[in-house]
Amino acid sequence: MSLIAAESLSAGYGADPVLRNVSFAIEPGEIVTVVGPNGSGKTTLLRTLIGALRPTAGRIRRKPGLRVGYVPQKLHIDRTLPMTVERFLRLPGRSSRAACSRALESAGVPDLLQRQMAGLSGGQFQRVLLARALIETPDLLLLDEATQGLDQPGSAAFYTQIDAVRHGTGCAVLMISHELHVVMSASDRVICLNGHVCCQGTPAVVSAAPEYRALFGSGTGGALALYRHDHDHSHDHDGACTHDQPGKEAAE
Repeated sequence: MSLIAAESLSAGYGADPVLRNVSFAIEPGEIVTVVGPNGSGKTTLLRTLIGALRPTAGRIRRKPGLRVGYVPQKLHIDRTLPMTVERFLRLPGRSSRAACSRALESAGVPDLLQRQMAGLSGGQFQRVLLARALIETPDLLLLDEATQGLDQPGSAAFYTQIDAVRHGTGCAVLMISHELHVVMSASDRVICLNGHVCCQGTPAVVSAAPEYRALFGSGTGGALALYRHDHDHSHDHDGACTHDQPGKEAAE
């Protein structure tokens, strides 16, 4: 049984939907990455999956009892606020010190428990956010551009840790990323989004798809190419192409 599935999902914030007729499923233990240009609905999709935004059409099916961990794109903490990593992880007070220590070890930073949050580097801060998402031993880990602001070595190390988490815990991972150069080596499956699912499949299938190349071109070095298109396509899981109705790029 799939952990979570979107079925003909549409969602948005006003009269015009940001997402239109989006369908996909996440299976146990796989790493799936969503890519797409700015305004393509990537964060809207994640917000809908975690229940922060109600669909305007379609539905989301979740495996009964599904545990979800979430790593946000950004989290601002007042740097003048004295707070240790342990205190941050235990908010609102439900987690034990042992659980916090295990989560930090899974996130690859076992020695940070008594460090001040304000003194962490960008990479350490993101690992602590990852640890917080892992405390409840999720079945599905959601990451919203969790490496934003990190340099390339820091991003690569973070993605390596995500793969280690997947193998160590058995959880599935759904992440949003703009770093195309890492996505293709870090994912089992890629979903290319631009208000709808343009194409999806293995990294090899997606990187060769005309829809993906129309969005990102070739030789982009991981930078997103902005693209406004007048026709839509989608791929099913075996790479066969089907045509959707014409649409316009949505604002996220």
